[in-house]
Parts: sequence; C-alpha cells; structure tokens
Amino acid sequence: MSLLSHKVTGPTNYYTRKLIRDLWKTKRRIWRKISKKLSSPKRNRVEANLNRINKKTKQNDVIVIPGKVLGIGDLKHKLTIACLDYSKSAKEKITASGSKLISIEELLEQNPEGKKVKVFY
Repeated sequence: MSLLSHKVTGPTNYYTRKLIRDLWKTKRRIWRKISKKLSSPKRNRVEANLNRINKKTKQNDVIVIPGKVLGIGDLKHKLTIACLDYSKSAKEKITASGSKLISIEELLEQNPEGKKVKVFY
C-alpha cells in the first residue's frame, strides 16, 4: 500500500526544478514561457538538431532551447545558444563554429529582461 495519494509530477532533478522557479519569478513573458515548457513532461521537451538551428537562425542571434541540442548537421554562422542539455558532438560543433554555448541560468543572469532572445521550439 502506498503512502502517497498522488503521483509527484514535474521534473525530479533539483536544478531543473530550481531553474523553473527562478524563471517563473521573473514575471517576464519570455522566461515564463520557457518555465512552462521545462515543467512539461520530458517527452514533450524540445530536441533541436544543429541543422534545424542553422536554417532558422541568423548571424549573432541569441536563442534559448528548453531541451536538448543534438549534433546532427553543422552551424554555418555564430550564435549564442542557451539550452538545458546538449550532446558531446553538438558541443564540439558549436564551439568549432565560433558560437557560444551557455546554460539557461547564465542567459537569465546576463539578460534578465529577455530582450532580443528567441525561443526555439
């Protein structure tokens, strides 16, 4: 017999839960949108290939991916990418293209207003 009357939902990772709370507290629409996406089930999270990122972005864009970056394809221009997670090959290709790979927390600290940041779905 279980002591809990309901199943705990949301991410179990402490740092992800903290990030979700911090993003929500900003009261900015862009950060709240990312917070909602991160608190959804893991199967609904974004997985973005470098190929797709390359097609949908321009030089010097700042993008947030509320999920994982995968290393399929190449980047042809410089970007700043903030994401929850990334594959080893994606990190190598991003740094080789001269782009920056940072965490969502770092981007939140650098740009609390969320100006000129694109959310990648």
